[in-house]
Amino acid sequence: MSLPLLAGCSVDEAFAFGWPRKLPTPESREMFNMWIGSTIAALAVGVFVWGLIFWCVIRYRKKSDELPVQTRYNLPMELLFTVTPFLIIAVLFYYTVIVQSNVTKLTENPDTEVTVTAFKWNWEFSYPEAEGKDGKPVSTVGDSDYVPVLVVPTNERIRFTEVSEDVIHSFWVPDLLFKRDVMPGYENKFEVTIEEEGAYVGRCAELCGAYHSMMNFEMRAVSGEDYKKFLKQLQAGKSTPEALEAIGEDPYATTTKPFDTKPNSRKAS
Repeated sequence: MSLPLLAGCSVDEAFAFGWPRKLPTPESREMFNMWIGSTIAALAVGVFVWGLIFWCVIRYRKKSDELPVQTRYNLPMELLFTVTPFLIIAVLFYYTVIVQSNVTKLTENPDTEVTVTAFKWNWEFSYPEAEGKDGKPVSTVGDSDYVPVLVVPTNERIRFTEVSEDVIHSFWVPDLLFKRDVMPGYENKFEVTIEEEGAYVGRCAELCGAYHSMMNFEMRAVSGEDYKKFLKQLQAGKSTPEALEAIGEDPYATTTKPFDTKPNSRKAS
């Protein structure tokens, strides 16, 4: 029984430590490498420390009633044990600052902009660069029967501008290894460059009320050409499923599904 299970394992999966393996953005790969590196470093330090503990327990266990030679104040060892942790912290701090700076960096002129509006308990995704027949940006709005699909282009710098209509939410796409709170009365912004086409599940990662767990969406990354065609379909008055179908994509979310929010009534037994 265990052999088929072991056959499905891989070295890559083992060293991912449970993290997503798709990593479609340079930012997600930077964060992944930093966390895996720090995890391996922590394991190495842990093995070294536990090794010293067990070695001391075995090597210096009591063997007779004779009191061993008493020594203290080993200055070189004390300096080593004091300086080494500070060096480890300094290295981790250095890489954290570099990665955080790269991940949160905003460019002056992103290629594409998307406005993310969160509300209890769903999402609206607006595309400011494309106006509909009413003169407003075309958008996709989710409801209890429809999981909203956020369509974005690959290999372009995308800026997400987040706003909330009510309480604090959090825009989270696990494969990006990044989430950003969506605050009422405040705009949060971040940018990514998605390099792989595909469907990525998205969720709200901030407890926001009764149906928080059902506040899902899907991010669909398509080619730049298909993205432009998709926006033109929305501008022509097509719905998001119709526009997705027109560019050869699945019209509805494939990574998650709507949840039944209707309360069930049952008779007491």
